[in-house]
Amino acid sequence: MDKSELITVVADKVGLSKKQVRNVVNEILAQISQQLVSGQKVKLVGFGTFSKQYRAARDGRNPRTGERLVIPERHVVVFNPGSELKQQLKQAQ
Repeated sequence: MDKSELITVVADKVGLSKKQVRNVVNEILAQISQQLVSGQKVKLVGFGTFSKQYRAARDGRNPRTGERLVIPERHVVVFNPGSELKQQLKQAQ
């Protein structure tokens, strides 16, 4: 499912226009992004937690040539699913 499909499904479920739902989804994503950039965690109880994590620089290899290279340090977004989401996924197996 991509963003436009999500907007369509939500609009149909709640009875709002796609434009209204698009604005809400965009604002939710903007707020999540803003909090992560500022170093805050975003906890959606039952769904999961988004957080920013530091990855140190490390050695790697180019798989095509085998040449050694340094993978630079960076920050990545990590998602940890909540208990309700884990339970739903477990039941779906």
